[in-house]
Amino acid sequence: MENIYNLTYEELGRFLINNNEKKYRTSQIFEWLYDKRVSSFDEMTNLSKDLILLLKNSFCIDKIKIVSQEIDIDVSKFLFKLSDKEHIESVLMRHNYGLSLCISSQVGCNMGCSFCESGRRKKVRNLNAYEMILQIMMIEELIKEKITHIVIMGIGEPFDNFDNLVKFIKIANHHKALNIGSRHITVSTCGIVPKIYEFSKLKYQVNLAISLHASNDELRNFLMPINKAYSLDELIGAVKEYVSSTNRRVTFEYILLRDINDKEEHARELCSLVKGINCYINLIPYNENSNILYKRSKKDTIMKFYDIIKKEGINVTIRREFGSNISAACGQLRSKKEE
Repeated sequence: MENIYNLTYEELGRFLINNNEKKYRTSQIFEWLYDKRVSSFDEMTNLSKDLILLLKNSFCIDKIKIVSQEIDIDVSKFLFKLSDKEHIESVLMRHNYGLSLCISSQVGCNMGCSFCESGRRKKVRNLNAYEMILQIMMIEELIKEKITHIVIMGIGEPFDNFDNLVKFIKIANHHKALNIGSRHITVSTCGIVPKIYEFSKLKYQVNLAISLHASNDELRNFLMPINKAYSLDELIGAVKEYVSSTNRRVTFEYILLRDINDKEEHARELCSLVKGINCYINLIPYNENSNILYKRSKKDTIMKFYDIIKKEGINVTIRREFGSNISAACGQLRSKKEE
């Protein structure tokens, strides 16, 4: 039975009309689901008994469960158990502009990036849109605060789950549902080029982040197998099309790995690669973990890298660090639970 949180506003409206119900009931049902946060159809007291029975016979209203939480300064990491006993993670970060939640889009990941804990454990399945939506809702219910920004950058590759991703964005953004502004939603991809072009055509005003992490094909082939399918030239071409189609700035994410991709020559190559693109570069100090041997770049190396990019006139930031005292790297909490 389909979970009702898997329906967009338009899909629920069509369902009601096809079952001889009034379309305005869509708004009432969404209010019960997303504003009043009911846990059963019986709580929807302004609906007729026949409509409640129809909903009960057509949909479930099951939630996903938070099974553990780790807390550090301005950050909390949550482990969820899904209905099939699989586990996923979300990370809540407190900023001066609001609460940002990094959510998962798959159980595991097949992209195989060599520095990533999520990629070490293969993809089991895609998440449905409702399982992405409920990560937000369950954490809001727990903390009694509104999450203002969403980043789809947790376990999984969002563009490898494209249809569910698009449905999730529609629901999260809808003013009768979670009402999270398009420009407060960021999608991160390691570079599935055809899906970047497809996403460009949708012209959503969401933010796009590219997990780049290398400045040349040889290095990126080593770090990220996706580059063997779609080279940097192909990736940059797709990014330029996205920027042109949407008039949105793109973010290039670059994890700095000691003595691997953090040399001055890599910084200069990176500048040449993105020159002329409406973008900014987000440098990320690496979160070390015991299962992967890469080391974090030294602080002075990070600053030299940053200065080279800055002097080229390219917008660049060093990501604020969260969770140094918890399982901060993506996929660590799930691995600890299941291994």
